[in-house]
Amino acid sequence: MNVMPPKGPPQQVRARLLELIKSGDLGSGGKLPTERALADWFGVGRRFVRQALDALEAEGLVWRKQGKGTFAGQPTDPMGDLAARITGETNALEVMEARLCIEPELAALCAARVLPEEVTRLRMLARRQWEATDAQAMELWDGSLHRLIAQCARNRPLLTAYSMLDKIRSNPSWVRIRAKARTETSLQVTHSEHTAIVDAIAAGHADAARIAMCDHLETRFAALRDELATEEMS
Repeated sequence: MNVMPPKGPPQQVRARLLELIKSGDLGSGGKLPTERALADWFGVGRRFVRQALDALEAEGLVWRKQGKGTFAGQPTDPMGDLAARITGETNALEVMEARLCIEPELAALCAARVLPEEVTRLRMLARRQWEATDAQAMELWDGSLHRLIAQCARNRPLLTAYSMLDKIRSNPSWVRIRAKARTETSLQVTHSEHTAIVDAIAAGHADAARIAMCDHLETRFAALRDELATEEMS
C-alpha cells in the first residue's frame, strides 16, 4: 500500500481511506484491512477508524458484511457477470439510451419513497461531486449519487437493471471518454442539474424529479455523442 499513514481526527482518517479505495490496492473483492489493522497502520484509535468507515458507508463507497469485513463499492449484483458479457456487444450511446429509459422513473419513485436522512445523503453526494478536483473523484461521486437514487426508489427489478448498466458503464475506456467530455461549463451544468434532481426528490415531486433526471441525462448524452464524433474525426 502506498498511502501515507494519517494523523488526526476521523475526517483525516476518512480522507486516507478514500485514497486507499481510489488506489485499488485492496484485498480480494475490494476488501479493506480490518479496523484493528487500519488503526495500527494509521496510528489512531479504532473509534476514529470506525467513524470514518461509517461516513464512507453512508456515502455508498463501502459496504459491510457481518463476519466478513468491509469492502469498497457496493455488493456484487448477480447481473454483474451478464453485464461483463454485454459490454463487448454494446456501446456507450446504447447505454445512455437505456439509462434514459430507466433512471427518470427511478428518480420519480425515489421522490415518492425517499427518507429524510437519505435526502441529506443525496445533497452531500451532489456537493462532493461538485467539489471534486480530479476526474476519478468526479466519477466516484457521480456514480454514488445516481446509485443512491436508484436504491431509494425501492424497486428491486429496476435496481437490478440499473446495476447492470452501472456495471457496464464502468468500462475504463468509457470512463475516459466521459472524462474528456467534461468541461468547466459542463461541470457547472451538471451541478445545477444534480441540484434540481435532488430538490425535486426532497420536495416529493415525482414528475419534477422525472423531468429533471431526463434533462440531466439528455445533456450528458449530447456531450458524449459530441465527444465520440470528435474522436472519430481525429
